[in-house]
This record gives sequence, C-alpha cells and structure tokens, in this order.
Amino acid sequence: MSDYILELKDVVKTFGGVTALNGVHFQLKKGEIHALMGENGAGKSTFIKVITGVHQPDSGVMLLEDEKITLRSTADSAKLGIAAIYQHVTAFPDLSVTENIFMGQEIKNKIGLYDWKTMTKRAKELIEPLSQEIDVNKPMGTLSVAQQQLVEIAKALSRDARILIMDEPTASLTRTECEQLYQIAERLRDEGVSIIFITHKFEDMYRLASRVTVFRDSQYIGSWDVDKISNQKLIAEMVGRELSQMYPEKTAKIGEVVLEVNNISKEGYFKNISFNVRRGEILALTGLVGAGRTEVCQTIYGIMNPDSGSIKLKGKEVKIGSPVDALAHGIGLLPEDRQIQGLVNELPIYQNVSSAVMKKFTKNGIILQQEEEEKNAIELCQKIQLKAKDISAPPSSLSGGNQQKVVFAKLLSCDLKVLILDEPTKGIDVGAKYSIYEIMNELAASGYAIIMVSSEMPEVLGMADRIVVMKSGRVTGEFESEGTTQEMILEASLKHKEEREDN
Repeated sequence: MSDYILELKDVVKTFGGVTALNGVHFQLKKGEIHALMGENGAGKSTFIKVITGVHQPDSGVMLLEDEKITLRSTADSAKLGIAAIYQHVTAFPDLSVTENIFMGQEIKNKIGLYDWKTMTKRAKELIEPLSQEIDVNKPMGTLSVAQQQLVEIAKALSRDARILIMDEPTASLTRTECEQLYQIAERLRDEGVSIIFITHKFEDMYRLASRVTVFRDSQYIGSWDVDKISNQKLIAEMVGRELSQMYPEKTAKIGEVVLEVNNISKEGYFKNISFNVRRGEILALTGLVGAGRTEVCQTIYGIMNPDSGSIKLKGKEVKIGSPVDALAHGIGLLPEDRQIQGLVNELPIYQNVSSAVMKKFTKNGIILQQEEEEKNAIELCQKIQLKAKDISAPPSSLSGGNQQKVVFAKLLSCDLKVLILDEPTKGIDVGAKYSIYEIMNELAASGYAIIMVSSEMPEVLGMADRIVVMKSGRVTGEFESEGTTQEMILEASLKHKEEREDN
C-alpha cells in the first residue's frame, strides 16, 4: 500500500487554446496538512476543480489509495470523501445552519418527510466540537466569515470527508480566528483527515504544513519538506526569478507635512489619535486586529465623523463630513475589502477607474463621453502595468493583484494629495505584492503622502518611513523604520492600558 491517499500524475487541462494545468503532479499523504502555493494564475483553482469533479482532465491519472478514479461531478468526489472549503463561502444566507449542513443530503423519516429534529441534533453534534458559539437554528447570513467556514467544515464532516481542501481560508480572518482554524485543522489531521491547504501566507504554511508544493504558470514546480526550504528559495520557485529584495528601493524625497491629525476621538473606537504624514512619505499605521486603525482612516476619509479633535491639510484645518468632502480636499482611500468597497464587478474595468470622477467625462453634465473615459482608463492602467486583455471586461476576470491595481487606477484618476491604503496587499500573492510595492514607491516619489495600514510586520518595516502603532484605540508607539525591529513593534502593540496612559 502506498503512503499516499491521493496522487495526480501528468494531469493536463485545457480550455480552448488556454492550458490551465500542464502535466501537474501532486501527492497527498494520509493524515498530513500539505500546503499548496503559487501566484494567482498558477493553476491552483483549476487543480481544486479537477480534484472535486467540477472539471474533467484532458489527460493524466488520478489515484485514490492506489486505485485509479474518474470524477464526473462533485457528487462523485463527495461519495469518495473529497470536500472543498472556499475563501468565499457559497452558502445559502437565508437558510439556517442546519439547512446548509444537510443541503442535498436531508434526513427523512419513515413516511418521507424531512426529520428536522434528527437533523438539528446531528448539526449540533457536528458544530459543537468546532465552535460553542454557533446556533444551528440561525440563518447563515448572521454568522461571521470565520463561523461560516466552520459550518462548511461541519458539512464536509457530515459527509465523512477524508480529504479536505481549504482554499485561502485565512484570507479574511483575524489573527484570533486564524488560530482557531489552525487548531481545528490540526485536530482533523490528528483524526486522520488529509488536508490540502492553499494559501499565500507563509505564516499559514509554517504553522500547519509539513510539506509544500509550488505551482507556477500552470505547471508543477516541486514539493519540499517545509523545514527544508527557505523563504527566498520558495519565493524564487513561485515567481520564477530571484527576488534579491522583498521590497523595492525607496527613491522618494520626503518634504513638508501634508496631513495632520490632532487628538481625534470617536467614542467606542479610538481616543486622542495624533500623527502627521509628509509629502513623499509612507507612514505605516499598524497594530493587532481591533486596534482601531481602519476606523481612524475611515474618519479621515469622512465615512465616520470624530467626536472631537481636528484634521489639517497643509496647516489649515478642514472639515470632512463625507468621502465627497475628502476627495474634494485631495484625500483618497483604498479600502481593505476591494470586492465590497473598492470595485463594482458588474461594471467594466474602465468604468470602475472613472467612477469617482464621472463629471470629467460628461458633456453639459448629461452626455457621457465614453471615448475619453476609455482613453483615461487605458493611460492609468498602463501607468500601473495592469494585466488585462480588455478594459471592457469586469474586474472579476482579473487576478487579486490586478483587481487591486484597478482600485489604484481609480484613485489616480482623482486629484489627490494624500493616499490612505488599508491593507493594500491583502489576499494577493508574493509576486503581485512586489508590483504593488513598486506602485506605492513610485507614488511616494511623485509627491503623494501615503498612509499604509498593515498587519504584516515585515511589510511595515520594508515599506514605511515611519511607523505608528495602535492598540485598543490608542497610539502606543511611534518609530522611524530604520533601526526598528518586529519585537519593538509587537511590544508597543501589546502595551497595557496603564502604560499607555503614562506615556
């Protein structure tokens, strides 16, 4: 008997003239957590769909416990104990947790009616080991993203899953929620479930996986024991080139103060927040999740209004009551959730780019000049090196990194002085991150004052000129990036209330 529960050998999948998987190999051991990494477009999504029966490969072999299998549908994979949990949970929000768990596998009584009592009892038995806080009678739409993922795990377990594919499950979770998910994944592994953990995060890999496989450009690149491959080697294998530096060289000259925040407070969110950012400077706003960073940025942008304090632009106090006011004063925001707050996926790329400045492209306020609108979008998309075949396509057709570039292009279409970037590299791969960093440095060099919210300490140290640390709605430290360590930032982000009040 083989040590592997699942093997793929020389799997090829094409769509028209596009090769999505090109001779891919993969081996999953029984009872292991195996990380799968690669840039967006590397073939990971197609790989998942082949394993779960959504797509059938053109050639190659798939073995389950040494036996060749052919999957014609997701029903086939479910019968064999293969289940997938996706980053964006595809649940029925208006149906209860119990109904979601048993969708398609409802339990019926002797006369053929749904046995809700038995299903509710079984749902509780499946959920309680994962979370004590989920009410199986509540609608799925009332749960957090993390809780919905736990329900999906319960659903997989209800079907006796022995292979569980987790696709970017930590992308939208807080650190506490990530740790909870890690512990559940480890418990499932110890109970004999084999897990394929697809992620962009090195911390996920190091925390959970014993082995890692890399795909690049639809091809299998290699597999390694996690403890035997360095970060630099892994990055080089993922992007196909050596990244001698994770962060591009800074070229901006820092000038005068552009934005000042003076003792702004918002009850329940933050208190007495003060800092400034200068022309050509990247100021990092960091701290643990829940520190109040996003709320401070939303206040500067006019989404929230402060209870007290003031905001100054080039020494003059300004009143910002809405995002319209902020844009008029030259302040733009790249939001944390690009899908919900940054993009309109129903509109083409060029309309997303121009959406904040439609007046520029209307004649007499009525007639839309589409040719000018498209020309503007093309120029900005070229400036940020957007990879898109057609600017008339929706942003949903792009990779995560290129979607983020569309939001950057939208900001650049406005006449701005200050850019607020809330987690600008969230959910994008390492190669795309470097591209975003280059854009940020170029914008700083051209004179923008940039506030960057980031939870990743290496990113903070690699990109920022200065660092402001927050905890529980207070500033607990401020550092020049040169000479600052991760330990210093972490210490400031963990300061107790008494220490903050003394400082």
